[in-house]
Amino acid sequence: MVPDLPKPVAAYVEANAQLDVDGMLKPFAADAVLSDNGKRHEGHAELRTLFEDEVIAVKAIFTPDAVRHEGGQVVVEGPAHGDFKGSPIRFTYRFTLENDAIKALEITV
Repeated sequence: MVPDLPKPVAAYVEANAQLDVDGMLKPFAADAVLSDNGKRHEGHAELRTLFEDEVIAVKAIFTPDAVRHEGGQVVVEGPAHGDFKGSPIRFTYRFTLENDAIKALEITV
């Protein structure tokens, strides 16, 4: 595990490792925006659906191995493994934090 992840990012990663949807949602602001491979999801209801359909259903667990701060964002990279084609796949997660919460997250391959 990568040390020194900001608290909301660490909480998200830890909940994801346990495939805990409620825990994954908790560090996100109520109006957070998540862009996953170009698809936009906004607010907890849309994020919950995304997590249930695209993470929990295929047991996708992201394991960060690099972190850096870039342009006001926390950029975290690492593989995700699970029951999906091509597993593991390396992802880049770009977190924008505001008031100790995740305001935006962009996920790219």
